[in-house]
Amino acid sequence: MRIMAHAAPPLALSRFAVLVEPPASLGDRRHYSDWLAPVAGCALQFHLNHVAPSALPLQITQVEAHPHAAQVFLPVDVDRYVVTVMPGKDTPDPSGAVSVILPGTVGLAYRPGAWHAGITVLGRPSHFAVLMWRGAPDDDLFAEIPPLSVAAPGAMAGLAV
Repeated sequence: MRIMAHAAPPLALSRFAVLVEPPASLGDRRHYSDWLAPVAGCALQFHLNHVAPSALPLQITQVEAHPHAAQVFLPVDVDRYVVTVMPGKDTPDPSGAVSVILPGTVGLAYRPGAWHAGITVLGRPSHFAVLMWRGAPDDDLFAEIPPLSVAAPGAMAGLAV
């Protein structure tokens, strides 16, 4: 199956995540604390990662979900990155996949239980600060999916999907 990565976040992304964007006015604040509400039996984890760059089209064969807590990605040194999400409660449904290219100035908080591909950066090696409550035996769920090809915006013109 093939899908196109949207250059701007579609409304469908809000089912799976919220964008962590800076406020527009000087001195203003946007609050995202509710995304890091404590999870019983878990401890808040905070780490920085180092991600190798990829190129479009992407081939996705595995997705993950974190059923107990939101997972927050804050770009530290990122040009652009690709977010791919899909519906599903116990198992992912690739037929409803949505893919978005985000600038390195915008973070992302996945909703608890949202199926998503691993973080994928474009252009150059990159770093994210990642926050998440961890400690449950099933913090990380992984599922194999039929190959999903994510194409660049405009790359699928005239292509039957």
